Amino acid sequence: MSGRKLSQNQARRVNRLQQQKVSRALDSGGLDAGDSRPGLVISRFGKQADIEDPADPGNITRCHIRANIDSLVAGDRVVWRAEADGGVVLARQDRISALHRPDALGRMRAVAANLDRLVVVLATEPPPHANLLDRYLAAAEDAGIEALVLLNKTDLPGSGTGIRELLSGYQEIGYHVLFASAREAGGLEALREALADHTTAFVGQSGVGKSSIIAALLPHEELRIGALSEAESKGRHTTTAARLYHLTQGGELIDSPGIREFSLAFLEPVRLAAAFREFRPFLGRCRFRDCRHGEEPGCELRAAVASGAVSEPRYRSYLQILGDDA
Repeated sequence: MSGRKLSQNQARRVNRLQQQKVSRALDSGGLDAGDSRPGLVISRFGKQADIEDPADPGNITRCHIRANIDSLVAGDRVVWRAEADGGVVLARQDRISALHRPDALGRMRAVAANLDRLVVVLATEPPPHANLLDRYLAAAEDAGIEALVLLNKTDLPGSGTGIRELLSGYQEIGYHVLFASAREAGGLEALREALADHTTAFVGQSGVGKSSIIAALLPHEELRIGALSEAESKGRHTTTAARLYHLTQGGELIDSPGIREFSLAFLEPVRLAAAFREFRPFLGRCRFRDCRHGEEPGCELRAAVASGAVSEPRYRSYLQILGDDA
């Protein structure tokens, strides 16, 4: 018989107390290596997760997740215990970062944890949407995760001046932009160097070739590679759950499900504006402390746009996000 279901607040409180207890035990060496041990979440499946033992890389155990653990995703560090039918996750250790997206009910859910790098994958087909790219970059900035932009499918016609001009604007404000072709293996060495010794998530709309790039980087892994939808060229979701892979050059890579929409509703206007890195020198200087940088008089950010110090397309993208997610 299942136990009483805890409320979200109760689950967080119990989980916090467990984490404190686990942290003290880990620090003091008080966890029995034959009983409870540290682990790394490779992937999450409903109420179960694949856990890797860091002391035995490649040894993965399917574990049940205790009900009081309110969130668990690829990249999480946990404490778990082996049992006859696999294992059980006892607690989740504190995260250094997390990437979130809305679920079907609009609630923000973590999709990957403990990242220090995010690669936003674009392609000429399906056509890139600057506003979606800005949403990914803003989410990374807010989470303190370094973001890179990768243009895939550079072997296809149409990958020339138009999209490269778009990306040059991001290079001007300090984003690292890479160019690659999974089909021709072009640009992959530079990508490998950028990923080495980092924990990275790949994100991007469906059909841009994230799984193809990962398959080229990790040819020994079995990945389902999907073809673009001929009907709408939006692509099919080929990944149903985020999964962590180890890179031969060091570091980890997390492949996340394709995302066509990326809400930033969890960011209040102040945090959203600060997530646009080139806005920051002009923030806090407006006439009104609660300026949303729209039509308010005395807005320093709007003046910066008028002077050309800030890109007008990026400013309008900010306003669109502000309006859509209000």
